[in-house]
Amino acid sequence: PRIDPYGFERPEDFDDAAYEKFFSSYLVTLTRRAIKWSRLLQGGSVPRSRTVKRYVRKGVPLEHRARVWMALSGAQAQMDQNPGYYHRLLQGDRNPRLEDAIRTDLNRTFPDNVKFRKTTEPCLQKTLYNVLLAYGHHNQGVGYCQGMNFIAGYLILITNNEEESFWLLDALVGRILPENIFRTWKLIHGHRRQAARELQGPAAGTGVSVPVSCVARLRTDSDSPFQS
Repeated sequence: PRIDPYGFERPEDFDDAAYEKFFSSYLVTLTRRAIKWSRLLQGGSVPRSRTVKRYVRKGVPLEHRARVWMALSGAQAQMDQNPGYYHRLLQGDRNPRLEDAIRTDLNRTFPDNVKFRKTTEPCLQKTLYNVLLAYGHHNQGVGYCQGMNFIAGYLILITNNEEESFWLLDALVGRILPENIFRTWKLIHGHRRQAARELQGPAAGTGVSVPVSCVARLRTDSDSPFQS
């Protein structure tokens, strides 16, 4: 098939024969792992143990991935402790700047994935918009940053669940990824925009490039996280 299980189109030069040959031999391994995971999860919960850690490192089968990610990341616990919170975020006050920033990136998100195209029904762009909007309201210190659309989009493909994707995004940005990674990115991006505006004024034609101006500003700004 020209489309993989996640909805991504395979390139024209994709070697179907080589893939089928590899997959037919690898299927035995995948089946064995899937059986082990099914036995492990029979009790309902995802235990925290060395066995689970070993299984995770070898790969979580697609059919169990959302459940395992939700449990081990702490996202499931957060969702259970905050019933209705996600939907209240979507029903709260509007933030036009946040909404515009998110809409700008919707069509840029996985353009080679048929599930995110407007011609597809249902189109996952609306789900992606809701997840990013809710997170922007939830974590106003971060809001929305370019790149978050791809993280959220992939979570949506895995979970096929809007609310679970939101809580997984919260776990990633709030607890798993390095602290303040998106705040730092926004600071850098803001300095780049300011430097570009300045170069369009009197500084234009001085031969100073935008990246150099950004570095200079980061090194002298008292609010910069790189200040020594």
